[in-house]
Amino acid sequence: MLTRFGHDVIAAVPGADELVDAVDADQPDLVITDVRMPPGNSDDGLRAAVALRSRYRRLPVLVLSQHVEQSYAAKLLDSDGGVGVGYLLKDRIGAITDFVAAAVQVAGGGTVVDPEVVRQLLRRRHDPLSRISAREREVLAQMAEGRSNAAIARHLTVTEAAVNKHISNIFTKLDLPVAGDDHRRVLAVLAFLRA
Repeated sequence: MLTRFGHDVIAAVPGADELVDAVDADQPDLVITDVRMPPGNSDDGLRAAVALRSRYRRLPVLVLSQHVEQSYAAKLLDSDGGVGVGYLLKDRIGAITDFVAAAVQVAGGGTVVDPEVVRQLLRRRHDPLSRISAREREVLAQMAEGRSNAAIARHLTVTEAAVNKHISNIFTKLDLPVAGDDHRRVLAVLAFLRA
């Protein structure tokens, strides 16, 4: 498709590892990648794109996805000040000329972001609990019920060390740093109750 519009495709690769190798070898003007790629078939392509953007400053990258991978999408869009980066949902690229125009825009240093990606990223910033995992949410719910770490561990059939790790992750993801005047456990429960 890209060659029909006068662009040279210098590599087409089956997985994220090969993507990194191809960029190392050829240093292309633009990388177009899918979020889901081997070897893990999860977000390997997106993680490779973020890593490549940190390795090669201003490397233009256009990511295609079936849905929004929020954590890495935010990292990708924040990389290099958002210059030369794009994130499009696959169901929006049916119009070939629009897709090629987006690729050209990203290659030229522009930014192209699917409107649904923008909506989900903004929603995430407004909902601090969207960053915590399902298990961390369970631990936080138990905290909101006033349970101690030992009681939470018994209730969830995990070790107290696991509960401590989950609570530490909750504090980090809710941006609750250690401060002498604030009780992070109470602040976390308040965030849970507001959501």
